[in-house]
Amino acid sequence: MHPFRLFFPFILLGFPLISPLGADQDDVGKPNRLAGEKSPYLLQHARNPVDWYPWGEEAFAKAEKENKLILLSIGYSTCHWCHVMERESFENKEIAAYLNEHFVAIKLDREERPDVDQIYLTAYQAMTGEAGGWPLNMFLTPKLKPLTGGTYFPPTDRDGSPGFATVLKQLQGVWKTRREEIIEQADTMNEQMADYFSGLHAPQSDSKPSAELLDQAIPDILSQIDPVWGGLGTGMKFPQADILRFLIQSGNEEAVAAALKTCRQMRNGGIHDHVGGGFHRYTVDREWKTPHFEKMLYDQAQLMELYLDAWLQSGEEGFREVVEGIAAYVLRDLTHPQGGFFCAQDAQSEGKEGKYFCWTLSELEKLLTKDELAFAQKAFDLTAEGNFLDQSDPDPLPNQNVLSFQNLRSELGEKEEKEVRTILTKLAEARSKRVPPATDDKILASWNGLMIGAMARAGIILNKPDYLAAARKAHTFIKGKLWDDKAKRLAHRWREGDRDETAQAQSYLLMLRGTRKLYEAGLDPRDLDFALVLADCSLDLFYDHPVGGFFEAEKRADLVLRLKGRLDEALPTASAVAARELALLAEITENERYRKASAATLKSYLPLIKESPAGMGQMLRALRLSLQKPPRLVLAGEKGRTEMLLTTAAHFDPDRIILGNKGKVSPFSAGLEAVEGRTTAYYCVGQTCQLPVNTPEDLNALLKRMKEESR
Repeated sequence: MHPFRLFFPFILLGFPLISPLGADQDDVGKPNRLAGEKSPYLLQHARNPVDWYPWGEEAFAKAEKENKLILLSIGYSTCHWCHVMERESFENKEIAAYLNEHFVAIKLDREERPDVDQIYLTAYQAMTGEAGGWPLNMFLTPKLKPLTGGTYFPPTDRDGSPGFATVLKQLQGVWKTRREEIIEQADTMNEQMADYFSGLHAPQSDSKPSAELLDQAIPDILSQIDPVWGGLGTGMKFPQADILRFLIQSGNEEAVAAALKTCRQMRNGGIHDHVGGGFHRYTVDREWKTPHFEKMLYDQAQLMELYLDAWLQSGEEGFREVVEGIAAYVLRDLTHPQGGFFCAQDAQSEGKEGKYFCWTLSELEKLLTKDELAFAQKAFDLTAEGNFLDQSDPDPLPNQNVLSFQNLRSELGEKEEKEVRTILTKLAEARSKRVPPATDDKILASWNGLMIGAMARAGIILNKPDYLAAARKAHTFIKGKLWDDKAKRLAHRWREGDRDETAQAQSYLLMLRGTRKLYEAGLDPRDLDFALVLADCSLDLFYDHPVGGFFEAEKRADLVLRLKGRLDEALPTASAVAARELALLAEITENERYRKASAATLKSYLPLIKESPAGMGQMLRALRLSLQKPPRLVLAGEKGRTEMLLTTAAHFDPDRIILGNKGKVSPFSAGLEAVEGRTTAYYCVGQTCQLPVNTPEDLNALLKRMKEESR
């Protein structure tokens, strides 16, 4: 039995629930209640004829008073199938009228409230045994308890599946005639879910971290890797960076090869924006060729880290170029003038999926020479008919081509590579004149934490001061706009001067990670101070003291369940981030509270690591860290520090900790001093250190020797 399939309510009445693989419309009609919201996603629906409410007390009170079912429709601004369902159903006046009369309709931006989204996505998974997706349309009792739901519904019955209008009428009929029975069932389902998830991480006395778990995880993961194209599975492909990073960092020859192969194929494919840099969200095929074109900040950040690992491991310059392309894209298109990083860029422009990113041969004939066009056709498999068609669009653009290399770019000769660069430069100039996709310009502390850490790490590894400056500027933005120092509280979302009041574990812990990486890139003690404050707040707000692990949200009246993340998805679970970050902070500070919380969290997830290692990349990295005493490189003094940091960064050691001797470091580290007035490096494991060195040349030799000895 699927672990989530705990119940299957009769309310479904045999509905086939259709999962998506989320069309901008001109604003028509008068504004609804969403017009006053800050979320770009909610504002997209602000002129629908549906009488939308934002998630909140006004909607809840209406449902209670009028005893109506709630339609909770969850999505995000760059979600392709969300756009499709809006165009087909939520802009349909007949559907809207029925919905307005019989239901209370709530629109929710899943990026603003990941805690709410997690509850109802988990309920969907429990009901169906399917992964789900967005749009997520769940029907709730007035007490917010889930009854049933689906993802994308067509507007009318299609191919044996009920249309949205049919679903609404059937549900209203059942609610009208069997209300008490339905409420009782919803209560029972909610209790079953609570019991299941409370027991999921119960401590097991016979479980303990072991190298055997790591050894078992690698072949399990490799068995799921596509042997031809890389990536997990042989269907649609997502860039699952954490599990690929685990493989690269494992040192296992087969695992490293599989991860690097995946990196090459992603670099080659249509998922990679060859013209503008960065990556699209996913592809609908196994070859990484045909994407849905939205570009998410969290993917850019995690893929920067992956390709940094790949470059350090292999030395392939193409991987370094990918990192630089992502950074250029983010700094150009996803950066607030004051420094924070925006969420995403839409798949659509002018109402058409991929219009900004695709090319017709007739366009290319005007931009390229005859020889360049012939080369481009061969290199990218471009045809007059096109290789991309938006099947969800009733009037799709014809003859569209996605750029995707037919042979590995890393195998191109010098002359061919020069030709590619010339072509891509011309296309970039032409594309800059197109109408760009909309940008979701809200700023999330969680996703900014990811990008701050990635940008800081790239800055020091690639010796790019502008990357470091961007990371610092974004960090200053988050502290200035989203952090309340007096209340010691971090807001989750900021947009146009407005910040929300929810506390999300991902925000605290991913900002902690980003701050810790910024500290390692410059050794400013104030960064360490802030990381420790975030760690303490995370333990106070989210830690499950009896069991271990971290809830994804604080206690709130509008949450019918309080859940921990089960497996890594687009983002790693809060527990996985905490397990690794608290272990690292414990090594830096010798704080036993951090060490114990990390160990208990890791222990509570051991059964899941054993059961589903391919969904536990971040936790597997935490497990590896827990099985050793990680090396610490203490850099004492300031003169020549940058050169010593750059030297250190060139040596790939994913579990090595870099720290200074100032601020709230352990007494042992604080007692190490500079020699001869120059920054001095102490390579230590526990309280045993190698002889100190204070020149980049000697540090380089030391790190090479320590790597050889560790093999």
